[in-house]
Order: sequence, then C-alpha cells, then structure tokens
Amino acid sequence: MSAARLVPDDFSVPQGVSTDRFRLEPLAQRHNVADHKAWTSSIDHIRSTPGFAGRTWPNVPLSVEENAVDIAEHEADFAARSGFTYTVLEAATGDVIGCVYLYPPRRQGFDVDARSWVRAESAALDQPLHDLVRQWLMDEWPFHAPDYAQRPEAPRE
Repeated sequence: MSAARLVPDDFSVPQGVSTDRFRLEPLAQRHNVADHKAWTSSIDHIRSTPGFAGRTWPNVPLSVEENAVDIAEHEADFAARSGFTYTVLEAATGDVIGCVYLYPPRRQGFDVDARSWVRAESAALDQPLHDLVRQWLMDEWPFHAPDYAQRPEAPRE
C-alpha cells in the first residue's frame, strides 16, 4: 500500500464511529472470516459501486488465508498512518456488511481517496453509509477535499 503519512503526526485518528445502523471500527484480523464472506459474496455488487470502476479489486475471490494477509497490510497502513480501513458492522447484529477505505488521493485536487461498499444483500444501506462517512470526514478528519464518489440519486416515488 502507501508509505507516505496521510494525516499529521499530531492528529488523533478516530477509532470509529457509531450510529443506530452502523458501527465502523478499524479492520483487524478478528474480522477476517466475516470480512472474507462479506466481500466474496458481493464481488459484482462491489464492482458496480461508485468509486470501484476501473479498480483491480475485487476481481477474484481470495482464500481466507490470503484475505488475512490483505488485512495485515491494511493494519500496517493504519499503524503507519498511511491509510485507514474500517470494517462496517451492522449495529444490531455486529455482522460485517462492508468496508470503508481512506487512502492517499489518486487524483489531483483531492486530499484523500475515500471508498466504501456494502454487501449486495445490504445494498439499501449504501447511501446511508456514504452520508455517514461524508459527514464523519468533515467533522472528525483533517480532510477538506475528499475524492468520494457520489451515489446516484434514488428515484422519487
């Protein structure tokens, strides 16, 4: 992943955020099996989520062991302050239903590349998660210009 620090040394990195629908906490090895199940069951859905077009992940399922290696890389990035990955847990059950990634920007004019996804079976929660993360970035993080793909406006009834 990236070696450059994404946030200043004196910035206190949030350990998560909670609402009545979600709980975000740093992705860790304890989430491996549930994280693996969440994303491997939703590859096509994640690839169609705004912000994931043209990315190499997710392409093919990793084994649980390979997923653990990937999580270890995210944990190392978090410790190095070069990127921050949070698992998205359903508040009522604690089930892993998605992920949020905060990494150095890939495009000029932005100060963070933010992406999020939810499981296909939780697709209705994509917009509420996006709204939560956008507000969290403004309120709790030192970013002023996040590159975070907008969600299509829901049809009005």
